[in-house]
Amino acid sequence: MARTLDVYLRRDLVGNLIQDDHGEMLFSYAPDWLANGISIPLSQSLPLRAEVFSRRECRGFFAGILPEESNRELVARNLGISARNDFAMLEQIGGDCAGAVTFVPAGTPLPQQEDRYRQLSDSELTDLLKELPRRPLLAGDADIRLSLAGAQDKIAVKVKDGKIAVPLGGAPSSHILKPANERFPGLVFNEAFCMRLAGLVGLPVAKVQTGNADGIDYLLVERYDRHAGTRRGNGWAFPYTERLHQEDFCQALGIPPETKYQNEGGPSLKQCFALLREASDFPVDDLRFLCDAVIFNFLIGNHDAHGKNFSLLYSGLGSLLGRRTSLAPFYDLLSTVFYPALTKKMAMKIGGEYESAKIMPRHFETFAEEAGLAKPIVRKRVGELAQAVMRNLDKTDISSSTVHDLAELIRNRCQQAQDDFLRDGA
Repeated sequence: MARTLDVYLRRDLVGNLIQDDHGEMLFSYAPDWLANGISIPLSQSLPLRAEVFSRRECRGFFAGILPEESNRELVARNLGISARNDFAMLEQIGGDCAGAVTFVPAGTPLPQQEDRYRQLSDSELTDLLKELPRRPLLAGDADIRLSLAGAQDKIAVKVKDGKIAVPLGGAPSSHILKPANERFPGLVFNEAFCMRLAGLVGLPVAKVQTGNADGIDYLLVERYDRHAGTRRGNGWAFPYTERLHQEDFCQALGIPPETKYQNEGGPSLKQCFALLREASDFPVDDLRFLCDAVIFNFLIGNHDAHGKNFSLLYSGLGSLLGRRTSLAPFYDLLSTVFYPALTKKMAMKIGGEYESAKIMPRHFETFAEEAGLAKPIVRKRVGELAQAVMRNLDKTDISSSTVHDLAELIRNRCQQAQDDFLRDGA
């Protein structure tokens, strides 16, 4: 029997997600949305049109909202649904998603935006951190409908006055909380250090902070797709959180999350730069920042920089004059080479080479050509960023044994990059 979900962008009905009698997922835009002169597509991969989108056409975007890998399996088990059923999972946990998309059963009014939260005591926060590996996103808890993409344990939370709360009933969150991972010691400090280091060398990044609950470290990442504002009416001013729409590069290119790596059919750097050049309203700045991010990931040894780790941010919705598309701040920056058991193969090739240890100036020249960038500028930028990274390694305020060892590893990588470029005549 066919089932339908209403798809909202912020508080506007955009269309319907359908599971037909054969279990296939389809999407169609609402006629009123198509007739609205200031409407935007949900995704670069879902242009405005009256025709229905097939599963092949729409799954890259909608499946890209959901958790991945083992977390997806655990969420499905906790909800009593099939892990392969994207529709059922969005029906269950599609209340507060990345960006401004919300899913509700067809015909059900979109809940009034009530900022309902369950503040966590210290002991409750500890229990949550222990529970997340077994129950990702707290799936199955009554009144919690949260969805975040990715394979890492995480949950969306609200942080106010230093207190952490869990959103209820689809209330908007403000931060992503990531607990420590037993398989990868120091992961929290690794990511916090790399994120702050990226900011120090000029990359736009999400703000991060670390915390500890009863000996369990965690990372708080401020959401760039949420904006705190004030709503006024009847002589009163009410604080509220506005959802900003966003999508990662795999979603924008219509690529399902299970094929996010280039060698499995995921996007290449050439495709990423072409997408940004076409979609961005600020292409000069955004292309420069994306190039810097590629170089920075190479320098710190982040081999997991795939297409879902870059996003487009849509602001000023509801106004033709104010609507803007830009590269979102960077997130999920960490050094994977710090953990020897992880792959030495990068998620996306640089100039035809997957292994960062084999990257030489000629590979960056090929990358520059593929990305439509000037070869001399890219070569020079590698050296400039290597120097900038080394100058700022001791300037973060994160102190741990992990950071000490990680900084030394990154310093050596930057020095090696400089030596390679100088030896090659850069």
